[in-house]
Amino acid sequence: MPPQPITDLPILEIVPALLRALESHPIVILEAPPGAGKSTELPLHLLQAPWLQGQKMLMLQPRRLAARAVATRLAARLDESVGETAGYRVRFERKVSAQTRIEVLTEGLLTRQIQQDNALEGIGLLIFDEFHERSLHADLALVLARQVQEVLRDDLRILIMSATLDTAALSSLLGNAPIITSQGRQHPIAVRYAPPAEGQRLEGHVAATVRKALREDTGDILVFLPGAAEIGRVAEALYENLPTGIRLHLLYGDLPLAQQQDAIVPDPEGRRKVVLATTIAETSLTIEGVHVVIDAGLSRVPRFDPRSGLTRLETLSVTRDAADQRAGRAGRLGPGIAYRLWAEGSHQYLQAQREPEILQADLAPMALELAFWGVTDMLDLGWPTPPPVGHLNQALELLTQLDALENGRITARGKDLLRLPTHPRLAHMLAAGEALGFAGLACDIAALLEERDPLPRETGADLCLRLDALRLHRLGERTQGERAGLSKLEQLSQAWRKILRCAAHDRPVQGFEAGRLLAAAYPERVARRVGHHPPAYRLGNGRRGSLMGHDALADHEWLAIGLMDAGLQEGKIYLAAPLDPQDLKGQMQTHAVLHWDRAQGQLVAQTELRLGALLVSSKPMTKLDDAACVPILCAAIREQPDLLPWSEAAVEWQARVLSLRAWRANEDWPDVSTEALLVDLEEWLGPYIGALRKRDDFKRIDLMGLLSAKLPWAMQQQLDALAPQKIEVPTGSQIKLEYFTDGRAPILAVRLQEMFGQMDTPTVNQGRNPVLIHLLSPAYRPCAVTQDLRSFWVNAYADTRKDLRGRYPKHSWPEDPLTAEAVRGVKRKPRP
Repeated sequence: MPPQPITDLPILEIVPALLRALESHPIVILEAPPGAGKSTELPLHLLQAPWLQGQKMLMLQPRRLAARAVATRLAARLDESVGETAGYRVRFERKVSAQTRIEVLTEGLLTRQIQQDNALEGIGLLIFDEFHERSLHADLALVLARQVQEVLRDDLRILIMSATLDTAALSSLLGNAPIITSQGRQHPIAVRYAPPAEGQRLEGHVAATVRKALREDTGDILVFLPGAAEIGRVAEALYENLPTGIRLHLLYGDLPLAQQQDAIVPDPEGRRKVVLATTIAETSLTIEGVHVVIDAGLSRVPRFDPRSGLTRLETLSVTRDAADQRAGRAGRLGPGIAYRLWAEGSHQYLQAQREPEILQADLAPMALELAFWGVTDMLDLGWPTPPPVGHLNQALELLTQLDALENGRITARGKDLLRLPTHPRLAHMLAAGEALGFAGLACDIAALLEERDPLPRETGADLCLRLDALRLHRLGERTQGERAGLSKLEQLSQAWRKILRCAAHDRPVQGFEAGRLLAAAYPERVARRVGHHPPAYRLGNGRRGSLMGHDALADHEWLAIGLMDAGLQEGKIYLAAPLDPQDLKGQMQTHAVLHWDRAQGQLVAQTELRLGALLVSSKPMTKLDDAACVPILCAAIREQPDLLPWSEAAVEWQARVLSLRAWRANEDWPDVSTEALLVDLEEWLGPYIGALRKRDDFKRIDLMGLLSAKLPWAMQQQLDALAPQKIEVPTGSQIKLEYFTDGRAPILAVRLQEMFGQMDTPTVNQGRNPVLIHLLSPAYRPCAVTQDLRSFWVNAYADTRKDLRGRYPKHSWPEDPLTAEAVRGVKRKPRP
């Protein structure tokens, strides 16, 4: 029999309609506001559905604390202990039994259960609670559950529940799934906007608002802050003058379970409570007695950077839907008050809804699950929001590096990693620890990487200091570090040791053991020192990281880095261990490296041993393959064209050919410009330079001969006729022409007296192109420029003669240049 219903819960009004919808549709969407009873009352009524008899339901929650709390509330409604009809499963903890029909579990566990039992035998209903949070695990579980439903279990029902979501869009994606809406009976909430004064710090403003609410309002107070650090600072500010009879609680994920439970249940002595919480309090948790919500308007969100492989936490303004959900916590039991610590005018500019986690998350765990499921095209799965291609490619690359995938398909190693409920990186490290005989140490490192640092930041980044503190705590000895934090680490390490069936690590860390295991988890974060002030390291993925200047780890040339921020130019290293690169020989690759050293003017060839982008060692190569040198030498020439022995003749030849290319466009004269020659160096020059090693060796190239070969034989024969190197003038002198690469008229620079007697301008290109004559004085200085020699003699010669005659009296300056004899030098004396 179902429990006696709580008659004032709004969800009861839609139970009949919901049951009918689930009876006739495989997927139904329920839209209900906070406090309607969808998490803690509805599952009890769904148990009575005829189609669920003999089966049980799984109810997904995004957080462990919520899963425990919801299961506890359901069991209380049934007047049973947790683990009878209603129970829960979270990582490393379960309270279920053979009679359990409602299992509340965290989302990642459903994915694992589907992998182990594709048909979900004995399960009749999957409930996705708080789906509006759009967690990556929920999206993945929904994709897999729909495939189970479509292929193996057409009788399996899926119920998606949300408080704030675009349900119409989701319904369309899910084959027009019916939407059932509960209007709810939210008590009225008075919203008060209270932005900080200019320059006021967050913790001071929050603490002042808490004191104001304690004076002016009634009931318990729930305060939303972005993270544990802000919670600690606000708590410190409040402790100074907290009124008597007030109990202050902290609520965030890293706290021990007992402290979290104290925060959500009524005070046993009836004292008024102030709960300082992160977003953990936005979800299915009901914190009894809350009438006042104070919202700092901030949320800390993980952002994954696929370029660095690092996830950083960003503090962002809360979205409007999250702000409404937070405020709703004040109206569950009666009229409430919500203080929003931002300006009312700015509220409309907040982002409307939370961004799906799949757009910003590390997708490696998801990609491994899908590979095990047999998916090869991970984008074609009917996602509520498709994963970004860049993030997905990075995930596949990492899994290949961890030997979990090969050509996109899961390997035996990948299947082995999936047996461990953690990120593939840490699973790979735990597996490596087993293989190396360091399983206990690997369990300690996994715990330290998953939980909050137990030592103060000023301790430095050495992972080994944390490992020793954890070991001493396990042995009951005094050590530095927060005792509660170390106890939580030991519990997690113990859970890993139970899975791996290994003993605790009971001796100090020796040598490079920790670094070797850390490198197994983060192979691209192996790092080598590249600077000392501050200590800077180059990572295997090409990024840079730095330690604090006084950190003792800076004495080590090689590190394995477990935790660092992404940074803009250079990240900060927060957790690392010394490393011997020789322990990673299996990951090293040998490269033959050839490059042209511009400063030394020579080809440098060496064999390099590398870890990713990091150089481990190098040695010169004594024997070189000429063919392998050609691309390097061609690249050097493109960067330094003057490496080629450009003689005057070669430059002139180039200009002559390019002039004809411009003048005779219909004859396909080749492009022999420097730019064009550099493009196909490998073709016309490559066969002749493979043996060159130094700058001086380039002088041996017969450049003129190679360039001439660029012309077909017929064009070689035409070149001298169409674009002669020299032109004969009236004195009989052969004067060189200056050609240009852009097709301008070539220049004939000749002394004026040598042109006496010539009426017409000389031409090239079969008479089509007149040259540009630079007429020179006897001292070879320009005195006139013309492309019309006849006009010069008639119109300009007299003035030029008058000017030059006085300066060069020994030279011939006849009045009529057309009848005068052309001469090379001074005028001749008459013969006796």
